[in-house]
Amino acid sequence: MKRFVDRDEELSRLRECYDSDRGELAVIYGRRRLGKTQLVQHSLRNRDDAVVYQGTETTAQVQLDEFVDIAAETFPGITNIRQNWEALLGYLGDKNAVVVLDEFPYLIDADRSLPSVLQRLWDQQFQHTSGTLVLVGSSISMMEEAALLGNSPLYGRATVKLDLRPLDFAAAQEFLPDAYTPEERMFAWGVLGGVPYYLDGVDLSRDLGTVLTEEVLSQRGYLHNEPEYVLRTELTDPNRYFAILTAIAAGKTTSNEIAQAVGIDGKQISTYTQKLERLRLIEREVPLTEQKAKSRRGRYRLLDPLFRFWFRFVYGNEDRYERLGEDAYESLIEPELADFVSPTFETLCQDALPALYPDELFLDIGRWWYKEHEIDVVGFTDGGTMVVGECKFTNAPLDYNALTALEEHAEAVRWTPQNGGDIDVKYALFTRNGATQAVRETVAERDDLQLFTLEGIVQAESSTHN
Repeated sequence: MKRFVDRDEELSRLRECYDSDRGELAVIYGRRRLGKTQLVQHSLRNRDDAVVYQGTETTAQVQLDEFVDIAAETFPGITNIRQNWEALLGYLGDKNAVVVLDEFPYLIDADRSLPSVLQRLWDQQFQHTSGTLVLVGSSISMMEEAALLGNSPLYGRATVKLDLRPLDFAAAQEFLPDAYTPEERMFAWGVLGGVPYYLDGVDLSRDLGTVLTEEVLSQRGYLHNEPEYVLRTELTDPNRYFAILTAIAAGKTTSNEIAQAVGIDGKQISTYTQKLERLRLIEREVPLTEQKAKSRRGRYRLLDPLFRFWFRFVYGNEDRYERLGEDAYESLIEPELADFVSPTFETLCQDALPALYPDELFLDIGRWWYKEHEIDVVGFTDGGTMVVGECKFTNAPLDYNALTALEEHAEAVRWTPQNGGDIDVKYALFTRNGATQAVRETVAERDDLQLFTLEGIVQAESSTHN
């Protein structure tokens, strides 16, 4: 079995369901490759009362036949039950079984009435047993339509909903060799992110350049077609979405910029971006001082680092990489990689803020911008402290100009502490390659200014997992 990392809270909630003396309906969803099937398998270890059926793209009758064959291995009496979902699942509920329907959207494809059938089964029978029904799916839209949205048949009936997300930085570190330096960890995180399928599927004992060359750039690589595969399984007409993701990866972050780059009317772009947001592929950020629903200054960003990498460097450039072969990484990728990873470094610094300032209770953390002003890291605390930070993921040391600019930008932030009063501003400098002597001397003289190295940031974030 592949490595299973983190997910302690999810495991605990599922096992509580299995041991409950009432009927339980668990819905597990999230985009592909996050380890939903592994989570279920891990949660069922040492149990002998479970039926796990993974749906396939076939007919409804074949699915029923396959389900009965699998269930009969644990509950032989099921072969005497009428072969429809309501009767079969009702029988297993009475046996207090744990029933897992993995790839649930495939079952819906074959039988569109299935969510309504399960609703009737749950209302009339299953909830009064000690059985557990677990529905697992990667098609977020279909899982929403079946069980999560207000007009879905199973809405309000799930006793547990697990929205599986990528692993955080600390958990992802368990896949990396111990010999990795903080810089290597940052670059790996900046390209592969927290998707277990990516981290566990490639040999990370090699240097990152080799990994990217052989597994992403090469047309035979393990991850070469991964973003395209995920998108084509979720979208019936993906070409326009490909164009939107390419535009965002190239730095077009506002609705107008994306619309112009893709050639779509500005009023129509939200139809596509909202779909991509629902699929957890992009996120609309607004300045920390504004409400997302009301702000007109939103910016879009790709959430998955591998998708960002693929749409920035790979999509549409496959022939170039094939021609250059082993020289492709050194010629085309490596010179731009630090700049590419920089936004991910900024996000990591935001995430590390509570660990770096353990005496502060942060209410909100994020980015902030207004006109010519922009701050990489902003944190508002319950005590009226505002932490502002500048991030430099460059080869050169952070210089005094970065501090001067940060102080200037901070003066433009308009924020009122929850208890009123004056704002206590603290300044943070986050750097990959240290700082100049002038900056270090200033840090030593001031108690409102701190300098954080990449090693310290990685250590702080990694400690949150221990």
